[in-house]
Amino acid sequence: MSAALSVQALSVRYGGTAVVSEASFSVATGESVALVGESGSGKSTILKAVLGLVPEWDGRIEVFGTARGHRPDPRVARHCQMVFQDPYGSLHPRKSVDAALVEPLAIHGLAERDARIEAVLEDVGLDRRFRYRFPHQLSGGQRQRVAIARALILEPQLLLLDEPTSALDVSVQAGILNLLKRLRAERGLSYLLVTHDLPVASFLCDRLAVMQRGAIVETAPVATLRDGAFDHPYAQTLYAASRIDDEAHPA
Repeated sequence: MSAALSVQALSVRYGGTAVVSEASFSVATGESVALVGESGSGKSTILKAVLGLVPEWDGRIEVFGTARGHRPDPRVARHCQMVFQDPYGSLHPRKSVDAALVEPLAIHGLAERDARIEAVLEDVGLDRRFRYRFPHQLSGGQRQRVAIARALILEPQLLLLDEPTSALDVSVQAGILNLLKRLRAERGLSYLLVTHDLPVASFLCDRLAVMQRGAIVETAPVATLRDGAFDHPYAQTLYAASRIDDEAHPA
């Protein structure tokens, strides 16, 4: 079986600035992989390249064995969707939940729209009362559940998660993380998660790739977060900083 995602020697430049340099990694079918590192290390740029939102890049990107081009591709969209960081910005303020969910179904010509919408809302923990509400009528956690529903409405097998809880109140973050974990188990999904929060990576992922200045400097099983046995100095520093933060903010 082919990998859900294969990225080989990916390089991205914005003008004269190298944002991603020769990044290579894969996500096996059913696996969850985290890209971790400080802000500006190129993590989100990789997600955008996979999704087709970065027009200029070098290397090779394959989604379920099919090489993708440099522009958005409806064929890739059926298999790969993204949940953005900010649920306040990713939903159109003048479109109801129903409109947000109908749109991808209409674009891809899918039928049984009422049934699909009600089923996906139920899957993310929202009942039918939320269907005709607008974003301003929802809490932050509810908005992110709608964003997850929108990503799932086409029944993709791969989700790209860009800091899916960082814009939420701490009180609702756990609910979204538990939802994502449950959905992965129930649907057999593959995840590529971008996060700076190592405990989030530990909870959701099987492996992590550590990024520094646009390059992947180390990949390791998520179990390494228990003992900190990283090889690269930057990965060791990132781990140590996470431990210090945990001690300063105990649960």
